[in-house]
This record gives sequence, structure tokens and C-alpha cells, in this order.
Amino acid sequence: MLVAPMGDSSNQKLPLIDAVQRLGVYYHFEKEIEDALEAIYHDNNDVDNDLYTISLRFRLLREHGFNVSCEVFDKFKDEEGNFMSSITTDVRGLLELYEASYMRVHGEDILDEAISFTTTHLTLAAPNLEYPLSEQVAHALKQSIRRGLPRVEARRYISIYQDTESHSKALLEFAKIDFNLLQLLHRKELSEICRWWKDLDFTKKLPFARDRVVEGYFWIMGVYFEPQYSLGRKMMTKVIAMASIVDDTYDSYATYDELIPYTNAIERWDIKCMDELPEFMKISYKALLDVYEEMEQLTAKQGRQYRVEYAKKAMIRLAQAYLLEAKWTHQNYKPTFEEFRDNALPTSGYGMLAITAFVGMGDVITPETFEWATNDPKIIKASTIICRFMDDIAEHKFKHRREDDCSAIECYMEQYGVTAQEAYDEFNKHIESSWKDVNEEFLKPTEMPVPVLNRSLNLARVMDVLYREGDGYTHVGKAAKGGITSLLIDPIQL
Repeated sequence: MLVAPMGDSSNQKLPLIDAVQRLGVYYHFEKEIEDALEAIYHDNNDVDNDLYTISLRFRLLREHGFNVSCEVFDKFKDEEGNFMSSITTDVRGLLELYEASYMRVHGEDILDEAISFTTTHLTLAAPNLEYPLSEQVAHALKQSIRRGLPRVEARRYISIYQDTESHSKALLEFAKIDFNLLQLLHRKELSEICRWWKDLDFTKKLPFARDRVVEGYFWIMGVYFEPQYSLGRKMMTKVIAMASIVDDTYDSYATYDELIPYTNAIERWDIKCMDELPEFMKISYKALLDVYEEMEQLTAKQGRQYRVEYAKKAMIRLAQAYLLEAKWTHQNYKPTFEEFRDNALPTSGYGMLAITAFVGMGDVITPETFEWATNDPKIIKASTIICRFMDDIAEHKFKHRREDDCSAIECYMEQYGVTAQEAYDEFNKHIESSWKDVNEEFLKPTEMPVPVLNRSLNLARVMDVLYREGDGYTHVGKAAKGGITSLLIDPIQL
């Protein structure tokens, strides 16, 4: 095993574990990595270590739920409580401190200060750095490791790693082969999904609806890319495609009077309800029921069809939230920010997607997982806030909303008498606080197994990547296009 032939020094193990993770092959070595980090955590020998090693140790341990104290960074502060000016010349150490700071939880002021301090000094240092460090710094300032999509980051890191003098040739070759093999699997899955979508012929039958099935698959690859989740990816992509159709029906096309029986039909979940719907709604309603019926058939083989009932309930809740938004628009009602927020969390679809993600997973998922998830636990609520608030900022900033629609930003501006920028700042505070909640939920002992928590983490990561520069799903941006090309079209040259 790649992680096994290591010396006794934890300092030697840390960069290798980091490389295995960042190259995207960690799922082959989960037990070896966990055992090595357990030993490193209990070794607790940080006294003589430099900024780079202490920061890397902190980040890797936190990523795996070990509650290592942020007091390890106190030694890099001067008598006045500021970070020492001497560490500003250690760019490699600064970069690792920057990455470590994104693992912060509530009350860790030193890590809040570290993000600000390292961002300033890395930005100043960037123009004078040599490749590959220059590329690592430039990318990190745009996208931290904690908030990046592992598969997207792995593709980028492979090219950085091969230009690093100390790289392992065996590990690099393994990462490239693994990437290309997985890419073939992902292409095959997407081909099946595109065939299903083409057969539905929605572009002709429902021209008002978004044709975003490839972007949807890319989104779901962000939730789980590993080979064992192949069935989950296919099911989830179909669900997100149907959720888009349902969303567009509520948001862009149907009248409020048509939406009431449509919502009733979704609540009753019975094919006989089709008779009560207009023709265009019959098409999407039948397709929606068909997707979930197929899920029941696929999960029945393992005796897991009970999971689909939870997924249906999550979709029903989403439709009910969409109807309330449509009612506000219909009545020209301006909700308070609090009213809007409380309904906007379910309309983001993230709660529904988190629950649906569990359907295609293995034995780690139990009925208790679904009971936990349906009661809005902290990590799902936090990832939903990240999703909703990033979406709200993007829609307002890039004017992606229809004029007659409610906007959370405008609700907030009107209610509190603030400018758009002040509203963005306030929403960003909530987003940062929610990331701290996500990080807290990973600290041992965890409420749920880590594979369960990872779904919410990855859903939040998708938003961070796709929505920072606008709605990257409805209006396909650089992040989505670049990700689709690098992950699904271009193989890595061996």
C-alpha cells in the first residue's frame, strides 16, 4: 500500500497523505490514512515543528475529525498578539496556514485572523513567486482545499504535483490511470442519462424548461464521484433534472391556479391524478413518478426500497415550498426577510438532494439516517443556508431573477434599510458561520458516519464552486464549463 512504507516520522507521513488526498485517490486507502492520522494525533509532538508542518498537521487532522487545538498556532504570534512579521517570508508555510484556517469552527478567533493575515501576505507575495508555487498560491486565493470539489481539484493538482521536485512517480502514475478509468465510467453513466433525457423529448414538449442534464450530472459528481456510487449518481441526476422541470413549472410557466392541482397531485403521488392536470403538466408529472418508480425497482434488489419513500416526501416538501413562493408572487405579497428565509431554505432543494443522495449509498445508510436527515440536522441546515444565500447573492448581483419575483436580498434591504453591498456582507457572514457549523459537525464523535456527513459537505462545496460568480447552473459559467471539459471530455496524458 502506498501509505504503508513510511518512516517513523509523522513529518514524513503528512505530505504523502496530503498528496494521496489531493490527487483524488484517497478512497483506495481510507483505512491506511485513518490509522496513520490516529497515530499522528496521539503522537502530539509539535514543539519543534515549523509553520508548514504544524499547519498541514492541523488541517489533515481536522479534515478527519480529530479535534486538534488551534492553540498550536500561538507560537507564531508576538507579544502584542499579532502574527509575527518573520513568517511572511515563509510562503509555503503561509499557504498551508491559509488552507488550515478554513477548518475553523466557532470561537477560533486566531484562525479568523489567520485567514485575513495570510490572504494579505500571499496576495503581496504572488507576483514574485516561481512555478509551481505561484500557481498553487493563485489558485488557493480563489478556491481553498476545504471548499473545492475533490474531483475538480484532483485534476488540477495532478499537473501541479508532476512539476513538484519531490513527487512520487508511482503515485503520480497511479493517480493519472485512476483518473482516466473513472472518467470512462462517468462518461458511460452520462451517456445513459442523456439517452433517457433525449427520449423524454422535453426540449420540444416543454420548451420553457431548462435543458441542463449535463450540468446536473456534473453537480452530482461533486456530491460523490467514487465508483461505488455509480447507481446513486444516475438516480440523483435524474432527480435533479426533474426538480429543475418542476421548479421551472412553478417559477416560469404555470399560472397560480394551475399550480394548486399540480401540488395536490405531487402530494398524493398517484398516476390517476394526471386526469386533473393540463396537458403540459401531465408530461412532467408522469416523468417525475417514473423516475421514482425506477428508483424503487433498482433499490428493491437490496431490500432498500423503503429509502425511496423518504426521497418522495422530500420532493413533496419542495413542491409545497415552491407553491408558497408562487402564492406570494400571485398576491403581490412582500414577505419579511424572516418569512422569506424560512421558506427559501426548503426551496433551495438542498434538503431534498441530501436525502436523495442517501438512497444510492451502501449499508452505512439505515432508516435512522433518514429520520435524522428529515429533522433538519445542523449540517444539512448549514449546507442549505450556504446554498440558499450564495444563490440569493448571485441572482441579485448578476440580475438572474425575474422582475416580479421575490428576492431575499431586496427583502433584507427594504426591511433593514441597507444597501445591496451591506446586504451581501450580512449574507456572507451567515455563509461563513454556516461553514463553521459544517466543520464542527465533522469533529469526533460525529452524530452520523462520515460518508453521511460528506454528502452535505460536498453539496456546500458545489455551491461554493458554481455560484461564487453567478448562478452556475441556470447560466452555465466558467467553473461549470471548465469542470465539465476537464472531468468528462479531456483525459489526462500518461
